[in-house]
Amino acid sequence: MGTPMLLTGGIMMRHSKPLLKLILVLLVTTAVGLAPVHAQPQSVMGTEEFGMTPKQLVAAVTKVETLIAKCMRDQGFDYVAVDYQTVRRGMNADKTLPGMSTKEFFAKHGFGLSTLYTGDPPQLAKGYSPGREGLGERNVQAFARLPAADQVAYNRALLGENTSATFANSLEQENFSQTGGCTRKAVSQAFKATELAASYYNPKDDQINKDPRMKEAVRKYAAEMRKAGFNYSHPDDVEPDIRRRLNALTQGGTLPVSKMSPTQLSALKELQAYELGVGIKHRQVRDTLVDPVADKVEEALFARKTQ
Repeated sequence: MGTPMLLTGGIMMRHSKPLLKLILVLLVTTAVGLAPVHAQPQSVMGTEEFGMTPKQLVAAVTKVETLIAKCMRDQGFDYVAVDYQTVRRGMNADKTLPGMSTKEFFAKHGFGLSTLYTGDPPQLAKGYSPGREGLGERNVQAFARLPAADQVAYNRALLGENTSATFANSLEQENFSQTGGCTRKAVSQAFKATELAASYYNPKDDQINKDPRMKEAVRKYAAEMRKAGFNYSHPDDVEPDIRRRLNALTQGGTLPVSKMSPTQLSALKELQAYELGVGIKHRQVRDTLVDPVADKVEEALFARKTQ
């Protein structure tokens, strides 16, 4: 055979076979780079958030943080892309406090939503703040040096209308539906459209929930919760419900407690009492009736030891 010919812009161009191979490799590499970083065969199901493997999760975090930093620079703000370990610390900070077990946390704070709400930007929050933890200390310090008006503009660019929906928090909750600003723009380029929807549900959890043993455990959970005066049909419904109620009361988490009216403060106290009550009962019933069954079902379905 003769040397391959390619037609480009109406001009015949002669290329060697090695050069053609290089072009093909570059085209394939580019195509792969455009795909979501966690793309995987349907038969493979990771154990991390959104069904990712640990390696895919690290790649997703790196991609999102790089995109956030670029987006913020384009809008005139300094933002240092946060590494995976920092984002992981933000995820792990959810419902935990130093020296306090998860059980103790629930007994004192419920889910830590309305009960620990201040309305302050996550960067300025003191004490419990998974959002601050996941943003990274360099970004927190840079934010603190800004004038108040610039801080508002910064967080609008970074987070949109809901300042509690940081990347780390949203990733931990597997719920990107409340994200905004550069964070939303970045996750939209790294995750699938179905994973950005409020209706997203982890496929691994979905498989577990379909097991007859799990269905019976959830039925018992709902019955016990109703006896206590809480109308929830599944353990996964409780925390999102508290979040919705809090967001409605606090304008998406942007209304500081210091600026609430007496009526709003009264409503917040009522929600705090409700959250504490439902949180304690939810934790008790879930630990005794649901989690042991879920562990057995998971082990049977995925042929691995649960952790």
